[in-house]
Amino acid sequence: GFARLQYDGGGDWYNDPEVLPNLARYVNSVLNTNFPIEQSVVKASDPKLYDYPFVYMTGHGNIRWSEQEVQNLRNWMLRGGFLYADDDYGMDTAFRREIKKVFPEYELVELDSRFPLFTCFYDFSSGLPKIHEHDGKPPQAFGIFDDNGRLMCLYTYETNISDGWADPYTHNDPEEVRETALKFGCNIIYYLFCRG
Repeated sequence: GFARLQYDGGGDWYNDPEVLPNLARYVNSVLNTNFPIEQSVVKASDPKLYDYPFVYMTGHGNIRWSEQEVQNLRNWMLRGGFLYADDDYGMDTAFRREIKKVFPEYELVELDSRFPLFTCFYDFSSGLPKIHEHDGKPPQAFGIFDDNGRLMCLYTYETNISDGWADPYTHNDPEEVRETALKFGCNIIYYLFCRG
């Protein structure tokens, strides 16, 4: 199943608790999968991290991972775990700093729309959808790959995809904006779990 990462530092890790259940419900209906419709929360230091192949994090500010959390996240990702980080406006500096501690040897590489995740199920060949304005800059996707070219971490910036997974009244997003965000979420899950 899916889990949300709880972290220290004060950056609102708990924002919009309904987003993962909503994503799971959507993905199950479209892909005929059977992901649990629940909000599971896990800390980076928790051995239960290994129960989850897909972990999501978001926030508006600071993130602080202990040395133990850094080491556990690193081992989990190298052994097949996948972290999706979505900047909810204000998380960029802290996330880039902390993920560099996890993988000092790997760069966050910008992904353009030719990357298979963009077209593996729904067609996002025109690029990452812009869900919320933030600073009005173009939305960007970044990835960290292991030595075999497996995507271990996806980071989306200046779009806030996961806000579009929230309930309709949370951000008052139009239906088509939420649908677009859920479709992109579906692509992430399809890319990770359903391809070939």
